[in-house]
Amino acid sequence: MELNHLRSFVTIARFGHLTRAAEALHLSQPALSGHVKVLEEELGVTLFDRTPSGMALTPAGEQLVAEAESILAAVAHLAQSAQALRGQPTGHLSLGTVLEPGVLRVGDLLVLALERFPQIEIELHQVMSSDALARVKSGVLDASFYFGDAPDAEFTAIPLRELAYSVAIPGAWATELTGASWESVAERPWIVAPEPSTHARLVRKLFGGELPPKVILADNEMVINNLVESGVGVSLVRDESGSASVDEGRIAIWSGSKVITRLWLVHSADRSSDPLLCALGEVLADTWTDAPPAIKVEAKGRSGALVA
Repeated sequence: MELNHLRSFVTIARFGHLTRAAEALHLSQPALSGHVKVLEEELGVTLFDRTPSGMALTPAGEQLVAEAESILAAVAHLAQSAQALRGQPTGHLSLGTVLEPGVLRVGDLLVLALERFPQIEIELHQVMSSDALARVKSGVLDASFYFGDAPDAEFTAIPLRELAYSVAIPGAWATELTGASWESVAERPWIVAPEPSTHARLVRKLFGGELPPKVILADNEMVINNLVESGVGVSLVRDESGSASVDEGRIAIWSGSKVITRLWLVHSADRSSDPLLCALGEVLADTWTDAPPAIKVEAKGRSGALVA
């Protein structure tokens, strides 16, 4: 039984979809299907049922996925123990990034990491914020930047800064909508990132938990900003990314609402003693000297406030 086959099993179970699991593992769908087939033959049980919406665990799969996760966690712990015995942290660390590098201070972090821990190879992977937690949880990423609500209890979360989003309208609509009512703004077409993105969740907050009645999907921040500038519709735009467009009159800000979210660095809570992640945390702390202290989230209240 190969660890890669167990990792494929766990990742498909996490995502519930073969295509997204293949993307997360950087494998082709036929290769991923092959891993599952071999594992099912070795175990003598069927692990998944194919459904119109994706891949669903069978009763046998439900019982075995926890054991597969435990095996992968034990192997990771063995690697951590070996690294601790070697002293200087050595190895490969996969780090997920969201937004532009300047916002994350990635350049400063990498320079410091290379100076302080030359035996650690850091590989960056650009991900959607909505996928960051799932990829960290499945082990595809060792850690990731993430923005949105506080993550669940299985993550250690390092809060870095707040991010402010404003309702942006095309510059051509500024005279009509800048001081208009919310109803007038809400009825226009809205440009929203696909579910389950953080951007879509932020827009839902404005609309009381629902999406706007007229939605145009766009899959990244740059495209969203450009579509607003072009007069396609309204959207939530991060203040920093839209500032130049505001200054040049290509977009205008509706003053009636602003949404605040938070940028984090997250990793699995059960890997807090991992030498690689300890090294990353040390470098991150020196890169973000103005950030709040790290927290392990134990629970989340209904209001979204953290309960440590």
